[in-house]
Formats: sequence, C-alpha cells, structure tokens
Amino acid sequence: MGLAERGRGLAELTRPVNSIAAGVLTFIGSFVAVKLTAGTAVGVWLNVTAAFVATVLATSAGNAINDYFDREIDRINDPDRPIPRGAVTPRAALWFSVGLFLLAVALVLAVLPVLAIAIAVVNLLALVTYTELFKGLPGVGNALVAYLGGSTFLFGGAAVGEVGPTVVLFLLAALSTLSREIIKDVEDVAGDREEGLNTLPIAIGEQRSLAVAVGLLVVAAVASPLPYFTDVFGVAYLAVVVPADLVMLYAGYESLSDPAAGQARLKYGMFLAAAAFVVGRATTLV
Repeated sequence: MGLAERGRGLAELTRPVNSIAAGVLTFIGSFVAVKLTAGTAVGVWLNVTAAFVATVLATSAGNAINDYFDREIDRINDPDRPIPRGAVTPRAALWFSVGLFLLAVALVLAVLPVLAIAIAVVNLLALVTYTELFKGLPGVGNALVAYLGGSTFLFGGAAVGEVGPTVVLFLLAALSTLSREIIKDVEDVAGDREEGLNTLPIAIGEQRSLAVAVGLLVVAAVASPLPYFTDVFGVAYLAVVVPADLVMLYAGYESLSDPAAGQARLKYGMFLAAAAFVVGRATTLV
C-alpha cells in the first residue's frame, strides 16, 4: 500500500465533510451567542477560531476511533471504509485518533474559558467511550450522539462566554440528530445484529423505531418557532426555519419506506435549520 493511498485512508477516517460541518455548527453557536460591538476584542475572535479548530480535530478523532472499534461491523455494513479495504491498519487508525485528540485538548486548554473546557472534556470522554460502552444499548448510544451533535452549539456559545442563547438551538439540534441516528440504525440492522449489538431497531423493531424517529421530528418542528414567539429573532428566522421544518418532516415520512434516502435528506433539513439561526441573529444586528 503506497503512501498516497495510506494518506487518503487517514483523511477518510476523519470523515472530513462531517468534521468541518461540526466546526461550522460550533461557529454558528458562537455567532448566535456573541455580543458584537465595534470594539469586540481580538481575544473573542481567537476563542471562536480555537473552538472551530478544536471541534474539527475532536470530531475527526472521534470518527477515526469509531472506525477502529467498528472495523468488524464495517466489513459487513461498509466494506469500502479505509480499515476493511486495507488502506489503514487498525493500529495506525488508533494512534492517528489519539494524536488528533491530543491536539484538540491542547488547543482547548491553551485558549478557551472554563465552561468551554468542561464541555470539551465531557464530549471527548463521550467520543472515546461511545462505541465500546454505549452504541449497543437501545436508544442510549443514539441519545449520546444527539447530545454531541447539539453540544457543538453550546461549545460555541461557551467559547465566547454566552452559552444561554444557544440552549434552544442545542435542544432542537439534539432532537433532530436523535431522529437521524435512529433512522441510520435501521439502515445498519444487518451488520449490528451480526456484531451482537442491541440497537433500538433490533430491540423494538424497525417500524416502531422509525415511528419514534418521526415523532421526534414532529416535536422539533413544533418547537422550532419558539425563538420567534419569544422575540429572540424576527420574521426572517421564521421564513427560513419553516422550510427547514418541511424538509425534515418530509424526510421523516420518506424514511418510513426508504430509511437511507430519509436520513440523507434529513441532514439537509438540519443544516437549513442551523442557517435559520444565523439569519435570525444576523438580522438582529441590522
């Protein structure tokens, strides 16, 4: 195996699109929470940048170590992943993950405030223990991933010392992520059953799990206008979040017959919902 293929395999382990997307969500959390003024300190922007980079590094590390622990399952569910196809050895994937985790920790400790450090410590522990301790517990692993997805906004807010404005965003993101994770588990039933995992679809059935996922999306959609009705954001936020809700609700409906297509479409709806918060915040600055 050549160096180029090995390097490509290591890059694939990080799932770069997902890792950068997580960093963007952290940035959104900072943007929604920060109190922008003409004299906003350079240190604030340093914190925002550090939080973005640390999120990308930590998410990359979590993805890599997840591939390490899931290498046997991936031989069934996703044989083109770097470890099953032989581009990266399990040992190399493990040490690569450790290196990324250490870089993320060093950056967080060097730059960010105490609350952001606390959130980062909890999240790093969750990322490391997810596959071995929680993934196979019905609903528990899904809830942990949902927390991690939503907490990127909390982390972004904590980085600038204003976590409060991101709480609603955290809750809505967590609900949507929980729904998507359940739908994804329905896709992966064959490999998970072969590996002896007891995921929610295996424990209660695929259709019941999909019904739970759709119910969570309905709750998130109903709750999403709260920032408008509580006068946090104006009508511009509502104009973007309503289409996002419609995309996510359609994705939930689609997942009942085609989980793969449903969870893929749901991702777009979730990013559109995050964009609604950016639009809502931006219009309050005008």
